[in-house]
Amino acid sequence: MSRLLNKVAFITGAAGGIGLAAAKLFLQEGASVIMADRDADLLEDARASMEELTSAEGSFNIVKTDVTSQQEIEQTVAHIQRKFNRIDIAVLNAGIPGANMPLEDYPVELFDQVMAVNMRGVWLGMRAVIPLMKQQQGGSIIMTSSIQGLSALPGTTAYTTSKHALVGMMKGAALELAEFGIRVNAIHPGYVETPMMEAIHHAVVPDAPEKFQASIASSVPMGRYAKADEIARLMLFLASDESSYSTGSSFLADGGILAALPTF
Repeated sequence: MSRLLNKVAFITGAAGGIGLAAAKLFLQEGASVIMADRDADLLEDARASMEELTSAEGSFNIVKTDVTSQQEIEQTVAHIQRKFNRIDIAVLNAGIPGANMPLEDYPVELFDQVMAVNMRGVWLGMRAVIPLMKQQQGGSIIMTSSIQGLSALPGTTAYTTSKHALVGMMKGAALELAEFGIRVNAIHPGYVETPMMEAIHHAVVPDAPEKFQASIASSVPMGRYAKADEIARLMLFLASDESSYSTGSSFLADGGILAALPTF
């Protein structure tokens, strides 16, 4: 239980879902975890949840941060640098789903908001941690994309565009940063049991969200949604030295969904 002993991990979107699951797992594996999220109330709930892990080897801090703000991201990273003088792991996980509607009806303001959180927020986070990682000659940057970063669904132009953009961002950064020992990878979760997915179920089929979820789950080769901690374990692999030769790559955790798609 010490795969991340003495490592410092910065996680965005850490107040719930995959981000919180990763924070808990990293804490148990010995990391000092800095949990960033823009929702102060959810962060306090996350604090209580983390404090229940009495057997954890690491430590944690929470920091209210809006990933779309360059100033807030840079202030948070500066705080981490002052406290620890290093960042070994950056899990750039914050994201929002946007809406499900035809492209021609999609509000421009909402499109901009989705891109600001899902794409610009990741870019700002990566940009902020790179100088410190270069100074220490190493680090692991993990972006949370989606199966929609490698495919698409109708009615989700903003979300799909933002998650595809992360793949290009990840590959370019991996090439730039390899010489400094900094690895950059993306994970592509499929359907995961998270508050965000639950909200989507209620938004799409408000009268029967459970039936909607069951219908989606039946389309997954493994026949179910992932648990958030299953995605977190993939993040742990990429955060640890066990993935020391992996960079510029996309890692799927989708229950086999994309295996069923044709390739050309």
